[in-house]
Amino acid sequence: MIKEAVMGALPPRVREQIDAWMEAMSVFAEIRDPKVLASLGPAGVRGLLLHRGKQGRPTEMRARHSAHFDWTYPSDQPEMADLYRRAKAGQWDGEKDLPWHISVDPLSTEHRLLPEGFFDLAVLEEHGVHLDAKEQMQITHSLAAWMLSQFLHGEQGALFAAAQVTEAVQFFDGKLYGATQVVDEGRHVEVFNRYLSDKLERLYQVNDNLFVIIDSLMSDGRWDMKFLGMQIMVEGLALGAFGTLYSQTREPLLKELLRRVILDEARHVHYGVVALREHVTKELSESERREREDWAFEVALLMRNRFMAYEVYDEWFAGGRLSRAQWRDVVERAPGMTTFRQVMFSRLVPNLREIGLLSPRILPHYDRVGLLRYMGEKAASELTGEGMIADLDRTALARAA
Repeated sequence: MIKEAVMGALPPRVREQIDAWMEAMSVFAEIRDPKVLASLGPAGVRGLLLHRGKQGRPTEMRARHSAHFDWTYPSDQPEMADLYRRAKAGQWDGEKDLPWHISVDPLSTEHRLLPEGFFDLAVLEEHGVHLDAKEQMQITHSLAAWMLSQFLHGEQGALFAAAQVTEAVQFFDGKLYGATQVVDEGRHVEVFNRYLSDKLERLYQVNDNLFVIIDSLMSDGRWDMKFLGMQIMVEGLALGAFGTLYSQTREPLLKELLRRVILDEARHVHYGVVALREHVTKELSESERREREDWAFEVALLMRNRFMAYEVYDEWFAGGRLSRAQWRDVVERAPGMTTFRQVMFSRLVPNLREIGLLSPRILPHYDRVGLLRYMGEKAASELTGEGMIADLDRTALARAA
């Protein structure tokens, strides 16, 4: 009661800043392992407090990994070699193979970027905000552009991480496959950037939580942490997000773009599972495994908070129209965002199970934040991009019927 009274007496901008700091501290206050805090803490300060990703200039991140050379060029991972062959066969040209001639109207009701009802306007009205028909379409445009902007920023992080992993990974077949992923990620940066600039004409700044994860991964010298963070966490969640947007959008160019990206991303996450499952269970000490288990849980929380879309809040409602707490309520109750979170984590949690980072010790924590429900879903090694697309198309047809 006292805290609410004090907060209510502050100017809106000050109240919003304090709320942002308190939210950031709530995530880091849960970290129990000091090694995890040492890994994420400096990146957290740079991202959540200093907002280094939003200063309008390039960000320098110091890389500390070792490059691993093997002068015997062994064929040491048959599953990775198979991924390499599939990746070579699956290359596509983002400039020539997508229908860029399609005209995109972000406010179209016929070819909606996001489905009607993605955002529950009744929740906004509960908090005293009423949007007319045009504003309703405009905020949907904003949300779609925000999501795609975060996809773009994540793909840039994946591009740099894939380059580092290719140098640092211990398996030579993994290096060959890693080279194809670098090409894939460069292509993803190309097509998302072109869609945002040419079709939506809008680019949002990087979300602070996503910045923290990328910053932490770039500066971590351990090859397996780069795999865990990018291939399992960021790419795994992105794969779920891409699939959700693919199934929901009615804009044909975006749908085809996402279809092709999903085919690539399914291989990327599979690569991470193959690289880590024996390493985690057989090569790491128990203390090292526990550290990675705790780290993965904290990153899952950061990724969950990433989808609060505060950059859209700042554009539309900051300064007193809505508080950050009210905006969180709107986002958490939005049907479309609920679906995003469900599908994203249904892709992540099974992969953590598959590589040995969901021990009985950590399960209660996932249960407490509502993520344990995805424990029984299929891991990336049991899925293909083609199978995922077929499932998404079948689900969409059944929904339409």
